[in-house]
Amino acid sequence: MSKYDYWSLFPRMPKKVTVGDITIRDGFQHEEKFISTAAKIYYAEELIFAGCRHIELTNLGNPYLMPQFRDSEEILKHFKGERFKKKCEKQGINPRDIKFTAITIREKGVDRAIELCKEGYGPDRLLMMVSTEEEHHFANSGTTLPAYWSEAERCIKKAADHGMTMCGTVSTIWGCPIGGATKLEDAIEFSKRWLDIGAGTIEHADHDGSASAPDVYKYFSMVLDQMPDPKIHIAHFHETKRLASASVLAALQAGIINFEATLGGIGGQPANFLDDCPVRGTGDYYYTDPRYVGLITLEDTLVQFDEMGIEHGYDIDRILLLGKQMERTIGRRLRSEAIFNGRTLKDGHPEFKREGLSKLKQKFGESTSQRYPKDWKNP
Repeated sequence: MSKYDYWSLFPRMPKKVTVGDITIRDGFQHEEKFISTAAKIYYAEELIFAGCRHIELTNLGNPYLMPQFRDSEEILKHFKGERFKKKCEKQGINPRDIKFTAITIREKGVDRAIELCKEGYGPDRLLMMVSTEEEHHFANSGTTLPAYWSEAERCIKKAADHGMTMCGTVSTIWGCPIGGATKLEDAIEFSKRWLDIGAGTIEHADHDGSASAPDVYKYFSMVLDQMPDPKIHIAHFHETKRLASASVLAALQAGIINFEATLGGIGGQPANFLDDCPVRGTGDYYYTDPRYVGLITLEDTLVQFDEMGIEHGYDIDRILLLGKQMERTIGRRLRSEAIFNGRTLKDGHPEFKREGLSKLKQKFGESTSQRYPKDWKNP
């Protein structure tokens, strides 16, 4: 290892990462048209067959607020059923290695998940969410932070009694679209609180693209100094300024090994319009143009890891194909550049070679490998 080696500069940076996909839940929740149940199942299956082992399938909250997920039970039944298990076997995949998550922002959603467990098709993991900025937290949950923490503690215990783990999300870490600047120290404290009440993992979330690379590195370095097990921490970045790849790199440098992404970088605040009808969602959007919000793209992030030599477990070519298909499903150009430009090929593109170079070198009396005039001294 030389002094120029990246890992010598950032000794915590991993050589292997886990990338969970949240397209089917976070990605689709922002779309203003209903994504068919068949499409949700298709993309979730293909993501799994391409290497995904941690996947968010749905939201178990009130379908009145988010009708995009009115098919949540049908989705869970499929992925807990025998037909899907047989498909996995044909692909050489052990279904037990796949962790299915459902979002349960409030206790009623957790209770619904428990009933589904009793019926044999409940999720493996649930997710609840706090924001360090209370106005944002209220917009998401409809209650105060103290009341929510008590509710979350009850829910974690109930979920554990039925074999489900809880992921506790901490949001508005690097800023808030409602309240503005926030303190990193508050997010550290909230993360510790999640662990204190029994959460198994923590999603550290930038929900509006506020994060900058220096602050991401600072925050996750603080996190790992005080809660040093990297397996329990998940980085969740949104993309509003085309800067999120720098945040991903900064998180890697700090030592984070778990990330989340969506195909095409879709996702964001729950839609307040679906098909031809206004819906509640979480109220007014925080932004003026919904085209410029969303998460980091799965396609581009995997290419970024791949070209850094970081192991991720995905078949990238299969993911790039899915990204192209997703643009047809959504009906617009999405954010991935990799689906068009692919990876940097080590062998180049010989098909673009111009004719005549070898003849010209021969005419000048140059050898095939000669790059400088013969009378120049060696450096």
